[in-house]
Amino acid sequence: MRARLLGVAALLVLAACAAETPATETPRPAPASGLQVEEVAGGLEHGWDIGFLPDGQVLVTQRPGRISLISGTSPGATVTEVAADLDDVHVRGEGGLMGMVVHPDFARTRRFTTCQTYREGDEPVDVRLVTWTLAPDGRSATRVANPLTGLPVNDSGRHSGCRPTIAADGALLVGTGDTADDPTIPQDRHSPGGKVLRIDLDTGAPLPDNPFAGSAHPAEQRIYTYGHRNVQGVAVHPETGQVFTSEHGPVAHDELNLLRPGGNYGWDPSRGGTVDFYDERVPMTDLERFPDAVRELWTSGTVTEAPCGTAFLTGSHWGPLENRLAMVALRGQKLLLFTLDDAGAVTEVTMPPEFDDRFGRLRAARSGPDGALYVTTSNGEDDKLLRVTPA
Repeated sequence: MRARLLGVAALLVLAACAAETPATETPRPAPASGLQVEEVAGGLEHGWDIGFLPDGQVLVTQRPGRISLISGTSPGATVTEVAADLDDVHVRGEGGLMGMVVHPDFARTRRFTTCQTYREGDEPVDVRLVTWTLAPDGRSATRVANPLTGLPVNDSGRHSGCRPTIAADGALLVGTGDTADDPTIPQDRHSPGGKVLRIDLDTGAPLPDNPFAGSAHPAEQRIYTYGHRNVQGVAVHPETGQVFTSEHGPVAHDELNLLRPGGNYGWDPSRGGTVDFYDERVPMTDLERFPDAVRELWTSGTVTEAPCGTAFLTGSHWGPLENRLAMVALRGQKLLLFTLDDAGAVTEVTMPPEFDDRFGRLRAARSGPDGALYVTTSNGEDDKLLRVTPA
């Protein structure tokens, strides 16, 4: 417990230092960075997240409500649909079957957890986490638990989130969307929407050292950070354990953030409760209304990138790119690489030309156990799983 508390304190100091650093806005095109991009498999549809299995196979969730098992990570891998009861996935707009994590004890339990918009009949109910057991042959999965339910949902699927990632200490971090409907949700600590939650992977319970663990309200107990709009990427630094998130802004002003436990990230489309509609004209990080809000590390400024998955390039084989933070973009259709200092502040942003006008919209980004970066496309037809390595 003492070690965990010291770790949280260290993150507080690092995040506070980084928050004082001016955000970097305009990435610059990079010279050929020596990246090799290979197609591992195609035939997917809106591949949303990637999970690596101990035997070298890969699970991919697809937004229309499908899970695929890919036979390996080399080009020419085969794709097999996993039979699973996904009839209750509410597939509309941005909603559907979304993020996923493979449990660290998968070799023993064969468990993985997905995030979905959930419906009963034709009516959307919530966004929730579902835990599955994968059959020994990988061809089917059985639902075993719903560790977290009750995340708010919009009928249209807008701002559904939902990116789960396992932190350095084993906690499950879940980036959620604010539904783009009730304008009070991002600042309401009794709602799990527009937040990053920190929970137990197996049970969904709040962790005892969470920032608001002493609250009487169960939703507030699970909150790690709040005041978010639509968190789409969550990445953990491989050395420091710092947590970074990517987030969609309102008509541009996308963000990269460094999480500070208990931090307010300043999104408030209710204007302090003075309007009853979702007002997207407010600043993404409203420092006038919330002077103590955590300032973004980077903003896209007047450019709309629609950032999504984020992951670190890990391993010495990356050379000078080691520990760069990779962010993929939907509308921007590019890969951005962030150089960070020891406090987590952005010192440089580049755009490797290997992704220019080649793959379309990019959704997931995960670092594989082999040290390669894996990316999915999200164009809606014959989407790909890509493997990115230094040439």
